[in-house]
Amino acid sequence: MAVIETKNVTYTYPGSTKHSITNISINIEKGEFTLITGPSGCGKTTLCRCFNGLIPHFYQGELEGKTLISGMNVADHPIHELAKRVGFVFQNPENQLFALSVEKDVAFGLENLGLPREEMRKKVDWALNLTGIYDLRERAPYELSGGQQQRVAIASVLAMQPDVIVLDEPTSFLDPLSAKKIFEVIYDLNKKLSITVVLVEHRLDLTAKYANHIIIMDEGKVVQDGDPREILRTEEARLVGVGIPKATLLYQILKKDGAKLGETVPLSSDEMAAMIKEALGNHD
Repeated sequence: MAVIETKNVTYTYPGSTKHSITNISINIEKGEFTLITGPSGCGKTTLCRCFNGLIPHFYQGELEGKTLISGMNVADHPIHELAKRVGFVFQNPENQLFALSVEKDVAFGLENLGLPREEMRKKVDWALNLTGIYDLRERAPYELSGGQQQRVAIASVLAMQPDVIVLDEPTSFLDPLSAKKIFEVIYDLNKKLSITVVLVEHRLDLTAKYANHIIIMDEGKVVQDGDPREILRTEEARLVGVGIPKATLLYQILKKDGAKLGETVPLSSDEMAAMIKEALGNHD
């Protein structure tokens, strides 16, 4: 069974006459690393708000269709109940951090669930270790760098041990190196713990290689949905204005010029370099 399923979901924000998303039907399977991308304002964030119940419980507006999380209809369950299933990491970690220490921030959601102190301690330590910030536990979040703050935000979601973690452009305030480190933490969690990851991101050069499912949106609709290696090589993806990874574009140019490269489309410069090396080796 799909862990996230939407059936003909259409949503309009209060006071707007235009749909933000229109007739969206997607399935995200358990354990997938799904990348949602598309031009600015195409409805990516709105769709993610449906996954954790912010729509319809917080944002009123007009909603049609259904969103199911592990078979539960989101509209029938309160946000605090859905938070156990779906963790949400926002674009700006400062919107998520407010306690006087990292440890207290990570414990906040668990305190709200009323967990026994001993169990809470174990989960907090586990989440801090997983994200590599255990040594920062007594520091105040405002003293940390952007990358460290984002790790705290991820740890506070992980401590709840949700089935799904949704990240809405979690590195937009970070330089490429810090962003790469965050994406590696997320990818590790996906691989080692089989946590389903839904990542909203436009920096495909940094992220496409981690994904095994991509959803491309444009003007509130899903225009492509499937395997990243298949979809990112298409003309349609390029025309939508998605930032196709440079390695994928280079592969297509070289193939067109008759280069004898493998059939697996590269999604990162590392994959492209390995492919060229192999082609040159065969040429010898």
